Amino acid sequence: MVIRNGQASIEVDKLDVAIAKVRQLATQLGGYIGNSSVVGGHDQVRSATFELKIPAERFDQAVNGLGTIGKVESVNATAEDVGEEFVDITARVNNAHRLEDRLIALLAARTGKLQDVLAVERELARVREEIERYEGRLRYLKTRAAVSTLSVTVHEPVPILGQSPGENPIAAAIRQGWRNFVGFIAACIASLGVVIPLGILVFAGWLGYRRIRRSL
Repeated sequence: MVIRNGQASIEVDKLDVAIAKVRQLATQLGGYIGNSSVVGGHDQVRSATFELKIPAERFDQAVNGLGTIGKVESVNATAEDVGEEFVDITARVNNAHRLEDRLIALLAARTGKLQDVLAVERELARVREEIERYEGRLRYLKTRAAVSTLSVTVHEPVPILGQSPGENPIAAAIRQGWRNFVGFIAACIASLGVVIPLGILVFAGWLGYRRIRRSL
């Protein structure tokens, strides 16, 4: 008894068309769509995520059919063997049922003191609660092993220009160029604080040198 699940990511040209193909794939395999979500907006890549619930024996067909939806980017599949747990719980259920039968027989005979009878009734209630818990777990394992879950995310291509949807690369380049120009002007102005005093010193030194030469 194996529980198989998987996740896949697919790039598609048109999201609406891909959504229809995902639903069609689930129906063709005798399954259905569980949870689903769609994301889209002015600054977002349009995408949708679906949980395909399909018969476990058709899980491989579902994975192979993803290529008909769009460009498959990644597929991750897991397989969990729960056969040992199922056998163990089944044995516990059988033992609990045998104990239940013995307790019922004791109550039917109604031998012993009232206190003993009440103790048997409490034990019977505990055993029945245990049986219900075990049987619930068995039903869960059967269901999970019979129906696989394949989570499929489909998304439209990420724009080649710009780092994110909605970004104008030309406008961004103009803004960056203006920032560079402003930075250059600011650097020139800042350098004047060094160049002007230095120029004055050089000019004063030159005048002094000329006077000294004339005096000689």
